[in-house]
Amino acid sequence: MASIQTRRSLEKRGSDEKARSADEEKAFDATATVSEVVESSDGDEALRLVGRERTVEFSEEYNRKLRRKLDMIIPPLCAAVYFTQFLDKTSLNYASIMGFPIKGQQYNLVSLAFYLGFLVWEFPTVYISQKTRVAKYLGGNIIIWGIVLMSHAAASSFGAFFALRFLLGMCESCVAPILILLISMFYKKDEQATRISWFYVMNGLTQVFGGFVAYGISFDDGHLLAPYKIIYILLGGLAIIVGLCVITWLPDSPVHARMLTKEERIAALERVRDDQGGTENKTLKKEQVFEALTDIRTWLIALTTLLTSIPNGGLSNFSNIIIKGFGYTSKQTLILSTPGGVVACITTLLCGWYSDRKNERMIPIIFALIPTIVGSAMLIGLNNSGNKGALLFASYLIGTFGSALSTIYAYNASNTSGHTKKNTINALTLVMFSIGNIIGTEIFQPKDAPAYIPGKIAIMVLLTVQLFVSFLLRWINIRLNVKKRAHLEEEKAKHGWSDEDVQRERERHAFLDLTDKQNIFFVYTA
Repeated sequence: MASIQTRRSLEKRGSDEKARSADEEKAFDATATVSEVVESSDGDEALRLVGRERTVEFSEEYNRKLRRKLDMIIPPLCAAVYFTQFLDKTSLNYASIMGFPIKGQQYNLVSLAFYLGFLVWEFPTVYISQKTRVAKYLGGNIIIWGIVLMSHAAASSFGAFFALRFLLGMCESCVAPILILLISMFYKKDEQATRISWFYVMNGLTQVFGGFVAYGISFDDGHLLAPYKIIYILLGGLAIIVGLCVITWLPDSPVHARMLTKEERIAALERVRDDQGGTENKTLKKEQVFEALTDIRTWLIALTTLLTSIPNGGLSNFSNIIIKGFGYTSKQTLILSTPGGVVACITTLLCGWYSDRKNERMIPIIFALIPTIVGSAMLIGLNNSGNKGALLFASYLIGTFGSALSTIYAYNASNTSGHTKKNTINALTLVMFSIGNIIGTEIFQPKDAPAYIPGKIAIMVLLTVQLFVSFLLRWINIRLNVKKRAHLEEEKAKHGWSDEDVQRERERHAFLDLTDKQNIFFVYTA
């Protein structure tokens, strides 16, 4: 392994190469945009630490040890954040059968308020985070939403609950975009889906954890506090603790990772150089926003997110009510809902593993959707059968679809380059997530209780449509890679590049904050 001193000695060679003639410069700049970025020095922050060219090599063993070190810090903290977020977001689901005072259509509106706040604040929060240290911004939001959640215990009216849920949605809207961004900064493409699944699996674990906690609290007689108020106080306090941990230990980027030595920060950046995904740039680039909004894949991802999120919005707030409708008591429902969380956990981890192992993103989504479609059909077909066991099994089967959103996050991390474009697509993805969840809270109408057949039919139809959208996205990415390879071969023939020349230019392009379309070396993951 080369030392830092070796790197410095090689920097002179890199600076000398920058003085090459205009013709040579043009030869490696695939587009006019590339040369503009090079000359304007507004590439990634990583350039200040590692430069445009790879000047130091690290052994495989060194990189494995570094990855293990990152795995001990980043995924656990991301998991703690997601655990807290999902538990806090779905606290209303537990409160709904523990004496919560809001019922009927007003309950639907309180459910909707969270996603309305999420929707309103998504784009502002993502662009604010681009101008700040992302981990510190995330930690601050977690602390604030912990306070907001605890305040639910003091509320008593529909207006107060609506306002608090709206604020909760605003605070939590930054979570997924920031976590996706952090994973894409620190991990290679073939590592990202697995790491995202490690924090997204918390959705299933919270269903298990929350169910048992709510079950225990349900035995309280409510003499001092109503059971639902105890839930809000406990979960709000947990969020504040997690927020403080995030501010203290979660790194903002490889450049600013205090838990790494300078050599390790350089190695962390060199690990991801060949993926061409870049790291961080504080400048909001309008041309990247425009490219994101004119890329057909952006809108297909937005559509597939919407199709996933409508069922999520309904089931995250009504799953316990549906199970109770099979003929169980409230206490039985809280326990019987927990296996669904186990199913969701297993599916998420398997899809994340398969996604990285096979370098696929859309196929795991298809695997996750099919059991949910079957489960929905069973709930519809067996509605009047009185077969509680079969109905419970179907309700557990439905939980597999949740891992689709985890894989969508991994798709965004692996298939988008350019910091502003990443933020724009991540924000749009979460906007569609919130719109879908808003719609989802309305597909289970009080008049359809307790069977909610129209809502179950909607889930089955929406996810069937999503199957076709997933196949289309996969086909588009494969076609784009074919065109990229053809373009690269043309450039090699035109300029007489050897394989070594191509590798050198690939390395030089890595941290220029180019979008995936601008960078001919970027490879899409199907």
